[in-house]
Amino acid sequence: MTTLVSLWTDVRKRLEAAGVDSPVLDARLLLEAGAGIARIDIITDPRRPLSAEQIAAVEALTLRREAREPIGHLLGRKAFWTLELDVNADVLSPRPETELLVEAALELLAKVQTARVLDLGVGSGAILLAILAERPNTTGVGVDASVSALRVARANAEKLGLADRIELRAGDWCAGIEHSFDLVVSNPPYIPSADIDGLEPEVARYEPRLALDGGPDGLDAYRRIIAELLRLLAPGGAFALEVGRGQAEAVQALAKAQGLATETPRLDLAGIARVVSGRAA
Repeated sequence: MTTLVSLWTDVRKRLEAAGVDSPVLDARLLLEAGAGIARIDIITDPRRPLSAEQIAAVEALTLRREAREPIGHLLGRKAFWTLELDVNADVLSPRPETELLVEAALELLAKVQTARVLDLGVGSGAILLAILAERPNTTGVGVDASVSALRVARANAEKLGLADRIELRAGDWCAGIEHSFDLVVSNPPYIPSADIDGLEPEVARYEPRLALDGGPDGLDAYRRIIAELLRLLAPGGAFALEVGRGQAEAVQALAKAQGLATETPRLDLAGIARVVSGRAA
């Protein structure tokens, strides 16, 4: 007889063997999703027997996770900031370190009663929607080259009740944007092209390359964005950019060359400089 606890144990061991980073959590999530049960059921009724249909559904999800398909893709959702977002293979699954970008953005907007925010490479909408959720008087524009990603962002905005404060448009970074903004944010592709295939399988195999590939040195998108910031920023406006490992100094140099003043980069929990922010000098 297969029970909740025996199936959870089996899935956990299989995910450990497959090299999954968080096998305990992922096993629970797969069990909940496949068997249609809640976390409390695993705690209070661990020896509950499962039906053949429930076991088959968990098995199907487990096989996909063993192949290192991201857990967010399997569940169709990902927690970020205070939000639960729809995600799929058309967008990057938002990562915890990107919450640093949201923190920086909110601090830069702290003294602004009403504001307009531009998110370049909006993806699932995670960054811009988190900002809008925290700043009720703020409106935003999200730009992405992927029409499929924009569909995900639009669905998230509608689900969160923020669709009336966000404009989503297809575009090539800053091209065609005429308005000025109090804040420009971006988590652009910053992985050097040659490094992508060596990333963890969840990223290299399953996430959209358009959202990963930063060109030969990983800095192509920053050059495009930073060259336009003075034009895009309203008087007193600010910017905040997520950067990859070892890129903060180079991105700061690009900003300073354009006449922008930068702040001390924000470090993530691993001590990596993760967010470059600043204002017009």
